[in-house]
Amino acid sequence: MRLLVSVRNASEAAAAVAGGADIVDAKEPSNGPLGQVSLAALASIASTVAGSAPVSVALGDVCRDDIVRGAHDATRVQAAFVKVGFAGMRGRRDAAAGALASATASTSAGLVLVAYADYEKSGALSPDEVIALADCCGAAGVLIDTCDKYGPGLTTLLTSDSLRSFVARAGGSGRLVAVAGSLTIDDLDRVHDAGADIAGVRGAACDNGRNGVVSESRVRALGRALRRD
Repeated sequence: MRLLVSVRNASEAAAAVAGGADIVDAKEPSNGPLGQVSLAALASIASTVAGSAPVSVALGDVCRDDIVRGAHDATRVQAAFVKVGFAGMRGRRDAAAGALASATASTSAGLVLVAYADYEKSGALSPDEVIALADCCGAAGVLIDTCDKYGPGLTTLLTSDSLRSFVARAGGSGRLVAVAGSLTIDDLDRVHDAGADIAGVRGAACDNGRNGVVSESRVRALGRALRRD
């Protein structure tokens, strides 16, 4: 299982790489669960990582107007993955598929579709709908996350059996399966036991939580716990 650390700028990217992150994810937490960083921030993150780890880019939910621009930006920095969510798209699966096609036509990065465990609260497509959409579009991966970053974390919303079932279904076509959503260091064993390929963190890697600053020592501790599991 690999460790993904979400960073908002170059200095956080440097801390993530120094701490041993396997994937560096460009995301601005103040812009929501999949908040885009600016092109300048993305370019500086990619320059800092400099090929030492794959870079993923959060594009936001497909209802946003800046998805296509973000997809172009991800291509410019040769990102390995882009992440797209579906908040606000309940009952609009066809529209979501159309918006997704427009965005993915603008990037060469691997597409990761984001399902929200709290999908009812966020008006999002259900996890089953996201898996079905991933089948249709040939997505490289599926991520299960939380939309409300101030609500319950993923391991509170899903039982171990539910998480294991999701991972099995999402990875059924050989896709990567990632798990995130206010994970703590103590949650990594559950994520590992569920069979996920990637554990994604932000708050657990930061001093002072999600809106704090990524810490090299925290990333290193997460990596040790993950590899021990």
